[in-house]
Amino acid sequence: MANVVIVGTQWGDEGKGKIVDLLTEHADFVVRFQGGNNAGHTLVVEGKKYVFHLIPSGILYENKMCFIGNGVVLDPGVLLEEMDKLAASGLPVNPQRLMISERAHLIMPYHRLLDSCSESALASGKKIGTTGRGIGPCYGDKILRKGIKAGDLLDAPSLMEKIRENLEEKNFLFSKKFNADPLAPEAVYDEYMQHADRLAPYIDNVSVALDNGRKAGKHILFEGAQGTQLDIDHGTYPFVTSSNTIAGNACTGSGFGPSHIDCVIGILKAYTTRVGEGPFPTELFDPTGDELQKKGGEFGATTGRKRRCGWLDGVIAREAVRLNGINGLAITKLDVLSGQPTLKLATSYEADGKTLNAMPGNIKTYAKMQPIYEDLAGWSEEITQARSVEDLPAKARDYVKRIEEFTETPAYILSVGPGREQTMLLNNPFQK
Repeated sequence: MANVVIVGTQWGDEGKGKIVDLLTEHADFVVRFQGGNNAGHTLVVEGKKYVFHLIPSGILYENKMCFIGNGVVLDPGVLLEEMDKLAASGLPVNPQRLMISERAHLIMPYHRLLDSCSESALASGKKIGTTGRGIGPCYGDKILRKGIKAGDLLDAPSLMEKIRENLEEKNFLFSKKFNADPLAPEAVYDEYMQHADRLAPYIDNVSVALDNGRKAGKHILFEGAQGTQLDIDHGTYPFVTSSNTIAGNACTGSGFGPSHIDCVIGILKAYTTRVGEGPFPTELFDPTGDELQKKGGEFGATTGRKRRCGWLDGVIAREAVRLNGINGLAITKLDVLSGQPTLKLATSYEADGKTLNAMPGNIKTYAKMQPIYEDLAGWSEEITQARSVEDLPAKARDYVKRIEEFTETPAYILSVGPGREQTMLLNNPFQK
């Protein structure tokens, strides 16, 4: 038995979905513990592309059980659309393969409207870059104790009462502050009762199911969304997501005891990308950045937005190791760096004449930071056909070794392409 947490070490889009898909072969349960449909996991299996926003990536394995934990904010319409697409692909989802926590909060139509209205009202330079999916407002209602949970779908009178109470406040904001049309409680209720008819069989106590699985010796894999620097507490605030993305939330967001976690794997893209607004010290504004973007296919899986690209930021990689307690790294998209004569690794920052060895918490410092680089030799060979470390050019191996040295963390997995077969599993956390 082993229980493993997968987290992103950067600003998301590191390739978590692919690594979860790889490790799911060795797991029995796969658990999504935070975030919403503002993040997407892209997988390529036997040449076919799958994009998931809510359902755990492990759903592609028919004999695995997937869970959506209480830390997730769930848009029922999006979830049902994903389920329908899977069914159309010959992979039907049923309650024997997917369980939804009764404690997971629901994204409501007024959350999505409030999200778009609030972002639009911000002045240029103040915008967060939200996806407009209603994630932040839903987490806000959760903290304010006004949220609606998946379990409320099973109690129609209570659901109607909560929708009315919420819209009394939200409609005031829409009409008085944002000059938007109010929403009708009855219409929202009718829409969500239709969702309830389909989702009711999936809603249960995820925490109990996971503990029973642990006691039965099941291997459990926990997957999050986004990345460490988007964590609401430890990321580049306020340019962050609305939940805790670090490994500690795997327990809070699923109801699983922290003493039962055996291993944390951090997904590290071989260079750095970011979607949306916010600081990005190693961002490139030159042809090299454009080349990384084009070769890496760097477009957001959820929004389609072009990702900003830059050199590998060792500072935030090492910070992710500390914040998450990472045991091993999964280094992805190593192949995208082929052809670069020189690679750069940011080992610290400089601001106001001072050297910074960690991302600061003061937003005013972000704009002043300049990365201090260490140059590393690149390689010219294409490596997409490599199936072992020995197949890699010496300079590619040296690059991986330097990452391991700088982060003081070994590489467990190396990825040289989008396919399952293009992944080297050097250390399997489920076989310790």
